Amino acid sequence: MAFAVPHTTVLILDGGLATELEARGHDLSDDLWSARLLVDSPQEIVAVHEAFYRAGADIATTASYQASFDGFAERGFARGEAARLLVRSVELAKAARDNVGGGGWVAASVGPYGAALANGEEYVGRYGLSVAQLADWHRPRLEVLISAQPDVLALETVPDIDEAEALAGLVREFGVPAWLSYTIADGHTRAGQPLEQAFAVAADVPEIVAVGVNCSAPADVLGAVEVAREVTGKPVIVYPNSGEEWEPSRRTWAGTSRFNANAATQWAAAGANIIGGCCRVSPADIAEIKRSGPRASGTPERYR
Repeated sequence: MAFAVPHTTVLILDGGLATELEARGHDLSDDLWSARLLVDSPQEIVAVHEAFYRAGADIATTASYQASFDGFAERGFARGEAARLLVRSVELAKAARDNVGGGGWVAASVGPYGAALANGEEYVGRYGLSVAQLADWHRPRLEVLISAQPDVLALETVPDIDEAEALAGLVREFGVPAWLSYTIADGHTRAGQPLEQAFAVAADVPEIVAVGVNCSAPADVLGAVEVAREVTGKPVIVYPNSGEEWEPSRRTWAGTSRFNANAATQWAAAGANIIGGCCRVSPADIAEIKRSGPRASGTPERYR
């Protein structure tokens, strides 16, 4: 695995994989969410990855966010079959990259424990599990995803410090590059912890090559960029959702989109090195970010 964050240009990340799959007519109300299509319609996942690459994304994020051994087991898949599906998620993104003829990156999505519960717990955190228990739960999935040789792991939508510590310890153990991104609200993790403490988890972990936020409201991004950069000195990654609110009971998004691709120039000026979107952000939105031409503001001190 190899991944390097450039200091003179901004890398563009993709947007909401599930959002685009739904736009193509797929019902993702299943507990496996977009990971269900690893079984039912893998070619559709490839098509969406291709759409984001063609829109200007440099990085595709795999359909493994909500994929877990527990979730696949509940659907009747043996452990070996589940492992093959996790590997497939990386292979599909690589195939899309090859199909468009580009030199993009593939990030293996590692969603939080709460995502596998399929009840919105990733927006709450504090599951009642210890750091060691969370590490034990994540370890088998990371081992399989790493075996598929993505360019980087995306430790994403992390709601609290305990889970971040578990994941940071694992990537240090495995010696693989990863980014760590929290889901936040009003300047705190979803569990209510200060961002200064949250980002400090990654400060001295060399395997974590970028830190930031995702699946948060666009209005929360700018302040988080400044804190992440100040606390860690590492490159910063941001990919907010549209600003709509997730309603777990209805399994749907509500409200009005507040995603503005032009804000990417502000995020880059503040120090963001990788910029994209999360839920409800489409290839058209990513194309707008690309057209806005965000420029890197400079190299973080620790990376000079």
